Amino acid sequence: MKFLVMLTADQADYDAMSGRDTARAWSRQDLDTMYAHMGALNEDLVASGELIEAQGLAEPAQARLVSADPHGTPVVSEGPYGVEERVPCGFWLVECAGRERAVEIAARAWSCPVPVGTPKPPVVVHPVDEGEP
Repeated sequence: MKFLVMLTADQADYDAMSGRDTARAWSRQDLDTMYAHMGALNEDLVASGELIEAQGLAEPAQARLVSADPHGTPVVSEGPYGVEERVPCGFWLVECAGRERAVEIAARAWSCPVPVGTPKPPVVVHPVDEGEP
């Protein structure tokens, strides 16, 4: 079965990690610890043959919402998407034995060390719809 395992964040989280939010700024050591944790998770998923794709996403301030007018012409939001709300910030697309294993992967991602006081929202585990059951 395939699952999308997703992390979420808001713009304030990105600001803290980049040092733009000096009250919550992450240190170089904090960043290195996070990257080491996520790198080890990625390496283990590659070794087990479960990893299909993994990516981090740019900060929410760079994202836009797109719709279309009645003629099909794209309409792009003027303001950024997800600045004050939690939105996807990174993901793993995995193929594994089932939901239980996907939950184990998500729990490992969630256990990533972060600075004290940093929000740790749940990790989303979403099955990929591969057609009829």
